[in-house]
Amino acid sequence: MPDASAPAVPGTAPAPAVPRAAAGERLAYRLFTGPDDRSFCERVSAALAEGYVLHGSPAATFDGSAVIVAQAVVLPAAIAGADGECRA
Repeated sequence: MPDASAPAVPGTAPAPAVPRAAAGERLAYRLFTGPDDRSFCERVSAALAEGYVLHGSPAATFDGSAVIVAQAVVLPAAIAGADGECRA
């Protein structure tokens, strides 16, 4: 897992700390990123088994040595009454 305190782009400030959900509380939205490998697929598959659903299309890019992918997932309840307002 990448170091979240390290800047994503050299010469920029590190990303701010992201608050974690309380123990047992599931986030309404999650974004998985990483190399396009079995581990990435297993993480997304595990989220689907936990009740999350895919949200949007996957994204892919090449970092010069590997394909890096991203996939968002959401809990169905988070989008059931979607009215443009973000709900947790």
